[in-house]
Amino acid sequence: MPFSPTPIADLQLFTPQVFGDERGYFLESWNEQTFAAAGIDRPFVQDNQAMSPRGVLRGMHRQTGEYEQAKLVRVVSGEVFDVAVDLRPDSPTLHQWFGVVLSGENHRQLYVPRGFAHGYLVMSETAIFSYKCDNFYAPQAEAGLRYDDPTIGIEWPELDVEFTVAERDLNWPLV
Repeated sequence: MPFSPTPIADLQLFTPQVFGDERGYFLESWNEQTFAAAGIDRPFVQDNQAMSPRGVLRGMHRQTGEYEQAKLVRVVSGEVFDVAVDLRPDSPTLHQWFGVVLSGENHRQLYVPRGFAHGYLVMSETAIFSYKCDNFYAPQAEAGLRYDDPTIGIEWPELDVEFTVAERDLNWPLV
């Protein structure tokens, strides 16, 4: 099975089978049957893509209420340190985080269920980050938490550049 469990229930790491030859490679980044067999049976309704340079930190984002989103995230090119924080109120892993390197080379993807905050740090010169969502973006339901919240204690990789963080991401509350 191409799925690996993480220390946080329902958060799953997917490593697709890659078929390579002298022409390059081919992989299935999404197959409804494969994901349903692993318990991920989401009706993805929106795909998003972002390009960012080294040191950009996007997060920690989520949507609330009826607009919560599950996401399937991956990197098309470059490399990021990807993080999900469990914010499900009744979860035994509430406020725990999981981080993993996703890259255009390792092809890994992270399934982030509803109830998590999500963010990433670009570690390569640039990165193209792509993700599927199971609910449409709703600006009125946007929420987040600080990427450097001491209660959460995310251990971001050290880079030789200062992090570039959007003003709104600097103003998210602590948990």
